[in-house]
Formats: sequence, structure tokens, C-alpha cells
Amino acid sequence: MATVTIDSTLSGVLGDRTAKAIEKAFGYRTVGELLGHAPRRYALRGEPTPIAQLPLHQPVTVIAEVRRATSRAMRGRKGTLLEVELTDGRGSLTLTFFNQAWRADQLVPGARGLFAGKVTLFQGKRQLSHPDYELFDDIGGTPEERAEAAKRWAETPIPIYPATGTVASWQLQRAIGVVLDILDAYPDPVPPALREQHQLLDALTAIRQLHRPEHAAAWKQAQATLRYHEAFLLQLALLQQRAERRSQRAAPRRSGAKGVLERFDAALPFPLTPDQRSVGDEVQAELAGEIPMHRLVQGEVGSGKTLVALRAMLAVAESGGQSALLAPTEVLAAQHFRSITRTLGPQLCAELMPVLLTGQMSAAERKHAMLRIVGGNAKIVVGTHALLGDKVHFYDLGLVVVDEQHRFGVEQREALRLKAQTPPHLLVLTATPIPRTVAMTVFGDLDVSTIRTMPAGRAGIDSFTVPLADKPGWAQRIWQRVAEEVAAGRQAFVVCPAISAAQDEEGSVLTGEPLLSADGTETAPAASVESVLAELRALPALAGLRIEALHGKLASDEKDRIMTEFAAGRIDVLVSTTVIEVGVDVPNASTMVVLDADRFGVSQLHQLRGRVGRGEHKGLALFVTRAEVGTLARERVDAVAATMDGFELAQKDLELRREGDVLGEAQSGGRSSLKLLRVLQDADLIAEARQDAAALLEADPTLVNHPGVAAALARRLDEHERSFLAKA
Repeated sequence: MATVTIDSTLSGVLGDRTAKAIEKAFGYRTVGELLGHAPRRYALRGEPTPIAQLPLHQPVTVIAEVRRATSRAMRGRKGTLLEVELTDGRGSLTLTFFNQAWRADQLVPGARGLFAGKVTLFQGKRQLSHPDYELFDDIGGTPEERAEAAKRWAETPIPIYPATGTVASWQLQRAIGVVLDILDAYPDPVPPALREQHQLLDALTAIRQLHRPEHAAAWKQAQATLRYHEAFLLQLALLQQRAERRSQRAAPRRSGAKGVLERFDAALPFPLTPDQRSVGDEVQAELAGEIPMHRLVQGEVGSGKTLVALRAMLAVAESGGQSALLAPTEVLAAQHFRSITRTLGPQLCAELMPVLLTGQMSAAERKHAMLRIVGGNAKIVVGTHALLGDKVHFYDLGLVVVDEQHRFGVEQREALRLKAQTPPHLLVLTATPIPRTVAMTVFGDLDVSTIRTMPAGRAGIDSFTVPLADKPGWAQRIWQRVAEEVAAGRQAFVVCPAISAAQDEEGSVLTGEPLLSADGTETAPAASVESVLAELRALPALAGLRIEALHGKLASDEKDRIMTEFAAGRIDVLVSTTVIEVGVDVPNASTMVVLDADRFGVSQLHQLRGRVGRGEHKGLALFVTRAEVGTLARERVDAVAATMDGFELAQKDLELRREGDVLGEAQSGGRSSLKLLRVLQDADLIAEARQDAAALLEADPTLVNHPGVAAALARRLDEHERSFLAKA
């Protein structure tokens, strides 16, 4: 057989059928990609998986023993049904096979093995239908040999892999075993000096111990080595990208004495907060340089990030350049445009000619806006995805501002950057605070600024969980509180997770059927804008109130009309989807009611809460949920109700989400990312790997003296992921 390397195709090693199944399930095509599929945990044969804790409706693998097997004719149809009862000593599980009575010869009482399938409930009992399984071989030899072999068998960890309904954990173990048997070399991705410094295993030993550990210490040592590999290569990629970007040249954008920025600052009716001033100074200094600014500004909801961005736009305008602010929704884009024009005042508006460009504007309006953009008259351009269109051209785009960057894919952000003649400066805003290790891992090639201080005059927000599962009688009190706030001259938001019983906010079709929670129990359909609007209008407690609806599927002019009327106080209660999650600024709105709050993420709930308490009136946030105490969904809601600290919530959010793909599937548009590395637990390791990567690149920027490292980096980051890092 030809030499097998980590670049060898799986089809050449495992055969077409197995290779195609693995590629379809996981996307792996090469030996190296398959070996990177790390076990999600390890089980000991002496410590079976608790059957009673198996999640429903998910692929699982259990280690268990056959208690009994019975075969009988099926009622009402031809054929036989074989039922096999398994036990792990603490719980039981039933296997069912239709017309496969011959399996009873294998699955005899006392037989032990691995069983894989999807757990379902039938008549209140957990079962696997037609599972895959592999029985453990009988142990032979002398009594002493059998005792020793049994001891090794019981103590040897069994890798349990992330599996699918088509490729079980034991099948992955078998395929990886075939590869390991014939693989003689595994290139090390770190220089020998670093391997020795950190007391790492060589790469081949690490990968073998990951998949075939003889004891727990072996796989733990392997994971430690491979975790460092992962951190080191990712930091190398980020730092290389940072160096590449800093080698480009941008047009300096300086503000001068008695210029637009100085006049704007002098006219502000309030002083800048210390953080707004310090972050603004950082931004102004970078705009004045030739290296393109690439800065992320994070801050609490309402901390004044948009004002920092506006001051940057004014500095660019002084140089004759243009700025483009990209917003994720039409509501937010219109809100930004109104806020900017109001803040600038008539004189500066006449001088800078800000324009709004969205997809639902009339053809005549779009044409007029695009002419002002291409002619350079409009120094400030605010828009949605419409800014990315092929027909939109800028005269001199000097600054790109992306608001709520997590709402955009990298291709969209890059499309706007490419409309500049020279590399533009980039300012990314987010009200979703980013934990230090995430910033270091995901945004490692951005400079991060933080605004913590809040503008004076905010009355604060009181937040409460409304647990209808425990306190169903509280439902009526919710609307009484809303009525009380409106009677006091204030306004309220009511947020629902869906538009109607048939559509969510993105227009996806909903079944309207009960959903399954994580523990397999049924939950009611999501509250929808249409049903809640009708319900509230019929409530005696809200009689006479002006109640309207807002969601993403309304026409642009209708959305604009509703938001304008709400901002003007002509609507008392606005029933909405998360279209109002970011950017909406109505100081008179004091109350936020989030229905089915457990269907939203931590950062979403924090963002929604930030829509109230923005003026002189104290805010009230009611997170309504039917989630039971002790569930992950309820924990999310309670966490947000317990604190207003967005940075604390960001850390909690990361813990609750179990991290997943830290680069963000939605942002990168494809697979990638962290296998073993955990940005919370491995904070010190990430920082250490970044220092090591920086030192290596300082000594060898192109890695010409470290070809092994360069090759490993090329393998670790495929073309798509490199593109993601380059554009993110």
C-alpha cells in the first residue's frame, strides 16, 4: 500500500463507501481531518454511561449489558419484533428490531457492548430503534491472563465521539483505528524549542493517545498538547493577518482647528464621558495615520458608541472623505439616520449632506441618494445591505462603520470595504460585550476599545423574571403594570419571538405544533405579534390604549411610520419582534415585556432591556417565561434578570452556550474553529500561545525558517477559513 500521510484521502484508506459516509456526516476528506475529530468524552467499561440521563431525540452511545431478549409476532401486521432490554446497573433501555429475530443469537443475556442510536420515548420508556452496536469479545486464556485482561479492559478508556444518525461513535473509532494502524508520521505544528518549553508530547504520540489512551492520564496529556497546538496556530493566523493589514496604506484623515469636529464638539449640549473621550482620542489618532484603523468598540447598551462613531465620521469628512454606516435592519438604519441628523443640527447637515439608503426606498429615492454618494456630496451615508449593491459607488470612502457586527457575514462587510479606492479605516461597534479570551481568539487582529461609563441622567432599570410555570396568576399583573406606566405618561414595548403562528421574524415557516424542550417535554407554541396584538387590544386593563405592531415583514414606509409615531408618543404600546433589539432610542419608553423570554439568548435579552430606561424615568423589564427552574432556558432568563452588567452577562452567556464554534458558523458561513480549545478555561494558555506566536513571527515573519509550522498552518486553516479571518 502507498505511504499514508495526513494529506491522504479517506477514500484511498477506508474505501469509498466509508469515506463517503464520513464526508457526508462531517465534511472530512483527508486522514488529518478525521484524526482531528476528537472524542467528546471517554467512558470506562467499569463506569457505564447513565442511561437515565440520556437526552431524547439525539444520537447517543451507551455501554451496557443485555438483561433479556424476547421475540414475538407483531400485532396487526406480518413479521416479528425483537425487544432487548439493556441495563447499565442504574437504568434500563429497550432496543427494538423489526423482522430481525436472528439478532437474539448475538444479544444474549450477559452480553456487553457499545450501542448507538437516537433515544425516543415509547409508552414512557426510553428505547433505541434498530441501533448500531458492537459487542465486546470474550476474554480467553489462563485464569491469571483472563484476570489481567479483564482489568485492562475495565480500565482502558473508551473514546466516545460526536456522532450522527448515520455514523455512530463506534464506527468512527473503527475508522480512526484503521488510519492509526498504518500512519507512521504526524507533522509537529510547533517548533522543537516550544515543545520542550511547554513539555508537550510529539504530535504523533499525542494523536495516538487521544484516540487510543491506555489510561485517563494519557488522553489528558494528549489533549493538553493538542490544545496548545490549536491555540498556537490560531494566534499565528490572526497575527499574520494583523501584520498583513498593517502593511497596507490608508489615506490619513485628520481633524483640524475650527474644523467640523471641533465645531460639533463645541455645540454638544452635554460633556463626553471619560470613556467616550479616551476611546475617541484613540480613534482620532488612528484615523490620522497611514495604517488602516481596524478597531472594535464595545460598550454597554446606551453607552454612547454611536457618538464615538459620529465624531470619527466628522474627522473623515474634514479631509473630504466619506463614511458609510452599515446597520443590520431598516428600523435601525432609519433610527441612526434620524439620530445623526438631529445631533448634527441644520447647519452641519447642510454642510455634510447625510443620506439614507435602504432596500425598500422607492426607485426615485434610491437614485437620488446614490447620485449624492457617487458625487461625493454626501459625506455621511447610513444604510442597510442596500449599500452593498453593485450600483452603489462612493467618491472617496474613507471610513466603514459596522454596527452590531455579529449580524453581518464577513462577505457583506468585505463588499463594503472594497468600494474604497484605498484601504478604508474600519470601526466595528457592538453592544454585546466580548470576554477577553474571545476577543483574543476571535478578534485577535482587531484593536479592542471598551466604553464602560454611562452618560449621566439615566434612571436605571429594574429587571424581573415572571415565572408563569410557578406563578400563572402573575400573567394578569403584567398588563396591569403596563397600564400603570402608560397612565403615568410613559410607553411600553412587548416583544414576541414570532410574527405569527406561521412565521418567525425571518419569514421561516413555523409548524405551529408544540416544540420539544431539551428534556423531551412539550412546550407551547411561541407567542406571536399577531396573536398578542389581538389579545392586548381585547384586554379590559388596556382599554383605550393605542396599541400597534412592528415586525420585519412590514413595508419600509409602514415600519418608519410606526417608529416615528412611537417616538413621538402617539403609540402607547408597541408589540414587536426583535426588530427593535438594537439602536431604537425612545427616552419615554419605560417598560419592556419579553414574552417567552426563554426562547431568546442572554445577549438578546440584555439588548432588548436596553431599549427602556434611556431617559429620566426608571425602566422596568419583565422577562416572562414558562421554563421550569433548573433548566438551561430558565437559567439564561434568571441570569439576565439578576444583573445589568453586560460584561458579566457576556461571560455567563459563553458558559451557558457551551461555546460551540467560537468563530461563529453564521459569520464564517462554513465549518471551522475550535476542537479542543475552550476560551474560558484556557485563557492563560491562549495568552501564552499568543506571546509565543508573536515572538516566532517577529524572528521569522514569513516562517521561511519554520516550514513545518507553515505547512501545519496551511492545513489548519483551509481556504475558506483564511478568507474569513482576512475579512472578519
